[in-house]
Amino acid sequence: MAPEHFHRVLTALQHRTPFRPFTVELVSGDQFRIDHPEALVSRAGVAVFINKAGTPYWFDHESVSQFIGNRRKRAG
Repeated sequence: MAPEHFHRVLTALQHRTPFRPFTVELVSGDQFRIDHPEALVSRAGVAVFINKAGTPYWFDHESVSQFIGNRRKRAG
């Protein structure tokens, strides 16, 4: 994933109002759920998330396959 795309999408998901949890899928196929916006820090194409148990997940623009976010259903 391009560094600019990584940063743009991650920041948008982190700052949604109201915040909604989202999933990070790595190229290895591993996934983890970002459940709180303040438990995530990113800079220069690298991010770390610390889950409720205190386990850190380090990931960067090269290791991410996709971000999976719950999209709002449109009325109609």
